[in-house]
Amino acid sequence: MSDIKPEIKAWTKPVAILTGPTASGKSGIAFEFALNHPQAKIELINADSVIVYSGFDIGSAKPSAAEQKAVPHHMIDILDPSEQFTAGGFLSAVEYTIANIHQRGARALIVGGTGFYLKALIYGLWEAPPTDPEFRASIAKQSNPYLWAWLNERDPETAKRIPLADRYRLVRALEIIETSGKLPSELREDEIKESRVGSHHLNIDRESADLETRIATRTAQMIRAGWVEETARLLEQTPHAPALKSVGYREVVGFLKGEKPEGREILAGLSGLESEINLATRQLVKRQRTWFKSQAKEAERFLLETDRNSLGERLQSIYL
Repeated sequence: MSDIKPEIKAWTKPVAILTGPTASGKSGIAFEFALNHPQAKIELINADSVIVYSGFDIGSAKPSAAEQKAVPHHMIDILDPSEQFTAGGFLSAVEYTIANIHQRGARALIVGGTGFYLKALIYGLWEAPPTDPEFRASIAKQSNPYLWAWLNERDPETAKRIPLADRYRLVRALEIIETSGKLPSELREDEIKESRVGSHHLNIDRESADLETRIATRTAQMIRAGWVEETARLLEQTPHAPALKSVGYREVVGFLKGEKPEGREILAGLSGLESEINLATRQLVKRQRTWFKSQAKEAERFLLETDRNSLGERLQSIYL
C-alpha cells in the first residue's frame, strides 16, 4: 500500500482508541467490553504493526479464531509477510473500515500500541517526499555504520534519534535529504496539534512489577504454544519479512540462528531465549511509556490496579 496523506477528518460517531504498553491487557479489556455490551454493536480495529500480517499468530498475541467470531475484528491478517505497511497505508485502511462500520449502524473501537500508527490516527500525517527506488538501489550495498555516519554529517539531530541497527529509518532519512533537499528534523511535527474530532484516546498501564510478571508469563505460554516453530516456518518462507524484526520474533530468529548477545552471558536453550525476550519486551515497554507521555499528552490515563472501574465507566460513556 502506498504512503499517502489522507485528510484528517472528524469521525461521524465517537471512537475510542485504547492504547497501552505491550502485555498490559488492552486487547482483553476491549474484547470483554464489546462482548458484554452487545447493544452497542462494537467492532474492534487492530492498531498493532505485527497483527496485520498473516502467519504471525503466536508471537503477536493475535486474537483467536473464537474471539474473532464472538466479536468482529478488523485489520488482522490483511498483509502477506513480505509486504511493507506504512502509516499512510494504515490510516487509509482504518478510515475506510470505520466509515463502513458506522454506515452499518455499528461502532468502532481501536486497540493497539504501535506509536506511528496511533499518531497518524489521532493527529494525521506530516508531508514527506515519496520513496525513490533508484536512490535505495544506489545505497543497497552500503553498511549501516556508513549510512549512519552520512546521516550524522547531514542531519545530526535526526541521527541521534535513529539506532545504528535501524536500517529502514536510516535509509528513509537519507532518502528524504537527497531527494528533497530538506532535513527530516525540519519536517518533524513534534508539537502536539489539536486531536481529531470524535476520537477519545484512553491509555492504560499497570504497576511495573505486575506488568513484568505478565510479560514473563506470556512469553513462557507463547513458547509452549509453538512460537519457535512458527518463527522457523516464517523464516524459511519469507526470511526478509519486516515483522521478523519486531520485538520477540527478532530474539527467536537469533536463537534459531545460534546468535548470542555481545558482552553478556545468557542461559542455554529455551530458558535463555525466554530471558532475552523478556528483556527486550521490558525495554519496549519503557520506549512505549516514553512515547505515550511525550506524543499522547491529551490521552486519558488509567492505572488498572486502581482505575479499572473508571475505565469501564469511561467506555460506557462513549458507547452507551
